[in-house]
Amino acid sequence: MRKFCLPVTGILLLFIIPFSFTSAQKDVARIEKYKTQALTDLQAQWDQYKHVALQIWGYAELGYKEVQSSALHQKTLTDNGFAVQTGVAGLPTAFVATYGSGQPVIGILAEFDALPGLSQDSVPEKKSLGAEAGHACGHHLFGTASVAAAVELKKIMEQYHLSGTIRLFGTPAEEGGAGKVYMVRDGLFKDVDVVIHWHPSTDNAVAYSTSLAVISAKFRFHGLSAHAAVAPDKGRSALDAVESMDYMVNMMREHVPSDARIHYVITNGGKAPNVVPDYAESYYFVRHYNRNTAREIFDRVVKAAQGAALGTGTTMDYEIIDGDYDILPNRVLSVAMQKDLEKVGGVDYTPAEADFAKKIQATFTYKAPPIETVQKIAPLPANIVQGPASSDVGDVSWNVPTVGLGAATWAPGTPPHSWQAVACGGTNLGLKGMMVAAKTMALMGIDLLTQPSLVTAAKSAFEKDRGPDFKYVPLLGLRRPALDYRN
Repeated sequence: MRKFCLPVTGILLLFIIPFSFTSAQKDVARIEKYKTQALTDLQAQWDQYKHVALQIWGYAELGYKEVQSSALHQKTLTDNGFAVQTGVAGLPTAFVATYGSGQPVIGILAEFDALPGLSQDSVPEKKSLGAEAGHACGHHLFGTASVAAAVELKKIMEQYHLSGTIRLFGTPAEEGGAGKVYMVRDGLFKDVDVVIHWHPSTDNAVAYSTSLAVISAKFRFHGLSAHAAVAPDKGRSALDAVESMDYMVNMMREHVPSDARIHYVITNGGKAPNVVPDYAESYYFVRHYNRNTAREIFDRVVKAAQGAALGTGTTMDYEIIDGDYDILPNRVLSVAMQKDLEKVGGVDYTPAEADFAKKIQATFTYKAPPIETVQKIAPLPANIVQGPASSDVGDVSWNVPTVGLGAATWAPGTPPHSWQAVACGGTNLGLKGMMVAAKTMALMGIDLLTQPSLVTAAKSAFEKDRGPDFKYVPLLGLRRPALDYRN
């Protein structure tokens, strides 16, 4: 009779396999415990973070002037045990708040600047508050959700003795001031492993998308003043130069890639019709999904400005104000965040909130999506989506693996940079979406703190997507921060 003898290795596997499986189960249960606690904690802090967000909504401070908004976020963080370094990268309202030590270093972005000329009350009809600006892009919600997520991660780390570092970046002047670009250029992200961010939206979706790279500049023309009736031949009109430049650039639109974007305003066109303007200024944005193409188009815009000056007998100089890379998405991180967003879920309106949203939609000149859209979570796209906007998050994403989401803070169909967006942001419509974002970012942070393999995989994908020959060169060059760009 032949006896069956199990090899020693087989005997060991009988014990090792069940033990490993049980250990993995324990890890999953442990992580779920942290996440459940984070969701409960954040919901319990609703009133506190609602108060912070509405204060900043009321401050509505423009880029690089967000003194009160920045100070409130800093106080919230210091009150919760973070060490805060202020005025970083030569930006008075920028800051970095840190808790913990060692790896991984998890960065969280927080914005807080408003937009000019969009003052609005939190009512469903157009009603200015008479202020200089309004939060038409929801950055009062952005910054507050990010602070809430950072504070919650600190609590989880402290209670369960998790190693790692949470670093919240207070990033001013996203709206055209390139705050993050100066912070990247100054090396503030060089030791960060992963960056998390979000943005107000009409939908709940992980942002597996790129964006438009942008270069902006102010073109200033100098001529000769004279009486427009008595001695027009003695004058050289700077306004003529601006208008000539605008005409040539508009003619150029036919001869640039169809997905490029060029837009401008005349910020100074003279003071009186009977005085030949000796000074005029236009403010241009040039955008494209490829930053090199954006640079090429911008160079052609500069040539148009030079030609306009030559043809009108004026002189021209220009100042680059902003330059943002296109966003480099990370598939590994996006897949992980999608699971967290689905765990959190969407936004539920009360009947009164739904009624407010419908009144907002009634002001549109187009058909809006159903109100129930805010309850849903969009599926993760199979391929990278081309986003229609620009952001200085782009520069961060080419230096650190970065992941973000959008959360439903506006009534479905609401365009960003509108009075309707300001109105929604001052109500529970915006605040509920803010909490969806805070919870999702906190869960993502827990994933990164507890799963080293996730960080490693994200970095590997990042290096592959970025390419071996990548070298970061800011589109705005070596200029000093444009702290007065709103003047």
